[in-house]
Amino acid sequence: MQTVLRVDLIGHGLTEAMRKTRFPVDEPLDVSAKLPDYQPLPDARVLTGPERRTRETAMGLGLQSAPDQRLRDLDAGSWRGTAMGSLPQDQLFAWLTDPAFRGHKGESITELIDRTRFWLAEVASEAVDLIAVTHPAVIRAALVAVLDAPAASFWRIDVAPGSITRLHYRSSWTLRIGADKGAE
Repeated sequence: MQTVLRVDLIGHGLTEAMRKTRFPVDEPLDVSAKLPDYQPLPDARVLTGPERRTRETAMGLGLQSAPDQRLRDLDAGSWRGTAMGSLPQDQLFAWLTDPAFRGHKGESITELIDRTRFWLAEVASEAVDLIAVTHPAVIRAALVAVLDAPAASFWRIDVAPGSITRLHYRSSWTLRIGADKGAE
């Protein structure tokens, strides 16, 4: 019988940009950030996005990790550091409704989903349990890819700071609901 590959996607803790609905820059965790009670997968490799907030989350969980560019946040381009409420409403609407939108000169939602789908294929081929501390946008993209959902469904997934999402792989990906604390 083929073994099951397990991947835990952990959303980084709360940041000031999240509290203020602002597009992030490379920033630390907010002082009020609460991290989950997490039991790591035994013998799993641990990766983080390259940003400070993902590395600090991993450290706060007691995880020794290596940064991986493939887990970087959605590139908001010229909107980095900008409050959502200060953007022109037509631009914000286009970004929230058109997954191919790149008016901010950054990465589109479809590009993020494709990047994440490619990363998941590489993870599956390596067949090593993995803990990935990353961004809500990357976790959303992973779920869209795993569920083979349309890109427009990206914004219908709400990923809380510090949340844990478990994926299993055995010839195809599945989403495991109820893996809140980590290792089984």
